Amino acid sequence: MKVFSSDCKFDYSWEEVSAANWRKYCPWNEKSTHVIAVDTLSRYIDAETGILRTERLITCKQTAPKWLQSLMGGKDTSHVFETSYVDPATKKVTMTSTNLTFSNIINVQETVVYRPLSANTTQFVQTAQITALCGGWQKVKNAVEDATVTAFSENARKGKEGFEAVLAMSRRVFSEEKLRQQQAAAMA
Repeated sequence: MKVFSSDCKFDYSWEEVSAANWRKYCPWNEKSTHVIAVDTLSRYIDAETGILRTERLITCKQTAPKWLQSLMGGKDTSHVFETSYVDPATKKVTMTSTNLTFSNIINVQETVVYRPLSANTTQFVQTAQITALCGGWQKVKNAVEDATVTAFSENARKGKEGFEAVLAMSRRVFSEEKLRQQQAAAMA
């Protein structure tokens, strides 16, 4: 098993980050063009805790090498199951995800947490446990796990860049809407 971890800060409030999180795979994010669909499977608020729990299926263009795709049936899409928890009381977003595609070859368990550092800064922490399931071939397992960690590192960089674009656009759109509403109220 290999572990990938990454953390960074976003110069946006937790409220902005937690709201924009639902748009991170939208057209504003030019770094997520590999995402084909995001389907919400369930969503509910726990009446006692106030925590919003959401389950989503994320469908992506396959990024595995072509030779591996052909060995495993030639699938050109992959699926990830994501569960998220938004706790407004503690101001914490936790998302866990696991790969469904090639899960008989490799298991990837990812956790992402957003927490406020200050009124205008939010911390992002990402960890992934990557386990190749290649039987007794330790060299093959290590190569698969190392390649996956390398891919995670590159994707984390792209993900941060893309989410920064989503955050900037969200702030702009909400500011424009707020101004429009203020102008409409002043005219009334």
